[in-house]
Amino acid sequence: MARYTGAVCRQCRREKLKLFLKGDRCYSDKCSFERRSFAPGQHGQARLRKVSDYALQLREKQKVKRIYGMLEGQFHRYFIEAERRRGVTGENLLQLLELRLDNAVYRLGFASSRSQARHLVRHNHFLLNGHRANIPSMQVNVGDVVTLREKSHKVEVIKESLSAMARRGVPTWLNLNQDNFTGTVKNAPNREELTMPIQEQLIVELYSK
Repeated sequence: MARYTGAVCRQCRREKLKLFLKGDRCYSDKCSFERRSFAPGQHGQARLRKVSDYALQLREKQKVKRIYGMLEGQFHRYFIEAERRRGVTGENLLQLLELRLDNAVYRLGFASSRSQARHLVRHNHFLLNGHRANIPSMQVNVGDVVTLREKSHKVEVIKESLSAMARRGVPTWLNLNQDNFTGTVKNAPNREELTMPIQEQLIVELYSK
C-alpha cells in the first residue's frame, strides 16, 4: 500500500491545525507547528484571500486524510462504503475510520501516533480475538479484544506510550486493561464520542459534486 513519506509537520502547518502526527513530539517544545503555525512554502505568510466553498471542502477532506494517514484512493473507498450504509454518511465515514485496527491500537495507548500504531501492527505485535492481526486496515467490531502479544510486553516504545496515557486518555467506546495489555471495543463510536475538530458534512458535499 502506498503511503506518504514526506515531512509530516508540513501537513499540520498546511491545515493550520495540530494533527498530532508525531506522537509525543507534538506535545513538546520541538513541535514545528508551535514555532511556525503558518502554511509552508514561500507564500505561507502571504495575506489570505477569500476562500471558496470548494476550498473549504477540499481542506476538510485533506485534513481527515492526513489525520488517519491515507492517500486519496483508500480514503475514497471508505467514503463509498459509508455512503452505502444506512445512516448519516459523514458519521458512517468517521466510524469506519475509527474502527480500523491501527486506530484502535493508537486510541488504546499502545502507540503514540497512528503511524507508529500502523508500524507495530504490521510487525505482528498484536492479536485480535486471540489470532494474529497484522493488517492495519482491518475493521474491529463491538466485543473484539485487541491484545499485545506477550513477547512484546517489554518493547520500549509501547511501554513509553502506555505510561503517557494519562495525558491522552482512552475514549469511552474502548476499555483498556493495562495490567493484561488488552483492550476491548465496548461499542461503535458515535459522533458525540469523537471530539476531533472535523466537519464531515463538508467532505460529503465535496464528494457529492
